[in-house]
Formats: sequence, structure tokens, C-alpha cells
Amino acid sequence: MNIDLFNIANFKVDGGSMFGVIPKALWSRVYPSDSNNLIVLTLRSLLVETEGHLILVDTGWGDKQDDKFFRHVYLHDGEGLIEGLQNRGYAPEEITDVVLTHLHADHCGGCFSRSEGGKGFEPLFPNATLHVSRAQWEWAVKNNIREEDAFLEENIRPIGESGRLNLIETDGELFPGFEVRICYGHTPGLMIPVIRYGEKTLVYAGDLIPTAAHIPLIWNMSYDIESLKTIDEKQRILEEALENNYILVFQHDMNIECCGVEMTPKGIRAGKKFAFSEIL
Repeated sequence: MNIDLFNIANFKVDGGSMFGVIPKALWSRVYPSDSNNLIVLTLRSLLVETEGHLILVDTGWGDKQDDKFFRHVYLHDGEGLIEGLQNRGYAPEEITDVVLTHLHADHCGGCFSRSEGGKGFEPLFPNATLHVSRAQWEWAVKNNIREEDAFLEENIRPIGESGRLNLIETDGELFPGFEVRICYGHTPGLMIPVIRYGEKTLVYAGDLIPTAAHIPLIWNMSYDIESLKTIDEKQRILEEALENNYILVFQHDMNIECCGVEMTPKGIRAGKKFAFSEIL
């Protein structure tokens, strides 16, 4: 198995939204904001090559929306999606599988681009099967007032019309050494990849634990649909990580790519923090 991690782009969101009920006086000590209360997040995608499969986990915002839309997310820096692959020696046509943790715009927008002339859509990964949990697909297609700004038709409809959609029903192994856990707190059907890499186990924490600052059980996003479920799901994966010495890989943490966990008087917290390259 070969694995790699790269940052598609940085973007900004409201810090209060990312930390929910936690007061700014507390969260800003560990994840500072700017004068507009905005914090910088990353869009890290995971690449896994295993037994005939080249798997890409999440595809970032993409570029289908207009300038007005992107002014609100402040995209900057990063390698880019296609450029990140090319920097690692891969062409988009070589991707066999795209695993979408969920269908919020910052996670699935890069699967398709607009065709020339703006009519229709073209796949960025023409040979890839697109994997989404059935629970998330049915929830996203139905849509709801809380998430309608995240479930964008121009992102989701081409996936459904592609003929390459594979719906995941339950937890389990998708590929050799690559399994998913399905969660329901952030949004129904969020998939968390768990990868066995040699003697190490990596948890690509996605939006269940978007940054190391979100490891405390009640430090959660206001974006979560059911926060009590998020707490329960975090507790289960963190206890398993503590017992088995798993490594958490953060999709959105600007400063920390990976960490272990340890027990403290206040509960499970981040242990040693390190770069993803130290795993390889």
C-alpha cells in the first residue's frame, strides 16, 4: 500500500460556527481567528494505492460556482486538486475510486467541472467509481433547509447521472486495508475512512473531528445536524484510537496534520502532533 496526503486549498469560515457553543474566549486560544472572526481551514485529500485501486478521498470545492460564491469562502494557497495529483506522479485518469466522505460542497465539488460553454458537466476522474453512503445520498438528494447551502445541485446531480455511483450500505472494508465507518451526527451517512498501513492504523477524521481542537467531546461545529450523535460517535472512535494507538489525520486543521491521542484528567486529548510525512 502507498498513501499520501495533500492540501487542495485553504479557505476561511466563521470561527464561532466551527466551535458551536464553545465561547470564543476558549476556542481562540487554540485556533486563533482574524479581526472578522474568520479562521483558516485546509482541504486535505487522501490518496491510497492498494491492490489495483488508486483511491482519492474527497475532492474539495471544485470550480463550478461563480466569483460571488467563492468570495465568501476566501480560497487561497494549497496545491490544487489536479496539481496535487500531478505533483505525486498521478493523472486524473488513473484514479479508479473516489470516496466522498459526504456531499457538502467543500468535499465533493471537485468531482465534475462545467463543460465548455457552461452547458453540462465533465468528470474530472472519468474512470473512477464514486462511492457515497446510501444514507448520505438519500439525505442530500432530499435536501433540507439547514444544509441547502451545502448540498448544491450542480455538485450532486452530475454524480447521480454519471452511471458510476456506488452506494455504501454499512460499515466495512471497501478495499484491502481500507474500511469506512458511517456516522450520523454531522450529517446522516458521513463516512470516516480507517486505513491499515503496515502496522499503523490511520483515521481520516473528516468532519467528525475536523481539527485537533475538536477532540474534546463537546467541542463541535454548529454545522452538525445532531450534536449528541456527534458526541457519541467521537467518543467511540476516540476510545478505540486510544486503546489501539490509532493515528488521527485531520482534513481541516491548518496547523496540525496528524496526532495520536492520550488520556488526561480532562478526558481524551491530542497526544503527539506530527506531519503526515512522518508516517511514511
